[in-house]
Amino acid sequence: MQSDEAVIGCFGVLVIGTRGPAGPGEVLVSVRGGSETFLAWSPEPLPTGTTVLVIESRGTRQVDVSAWRDPLAP
Repeated sequence: MQSDEAVIGCFGVLVIGTRGPAGPGEVLVSVRGGSETFLAWSPEPLPTGTTVLVIESRGTRQVDVSAWRDPLAP
């Protein structure tokens, strides 16, 4: 399994919510000048539509994500 370093640190939006330890969701990530989907894993369940930050690549189009809220947003 080769890690996809380019995706780490990118933002995305969950198109299918994650289920925490029960299973992954799916995230649409802006990367390499376009958008790509990955299986998304998170420690806690996150709902569809959540903006996330990719914090790790598991390889084979799977990533670990964390919910992200823009600290400059009102």
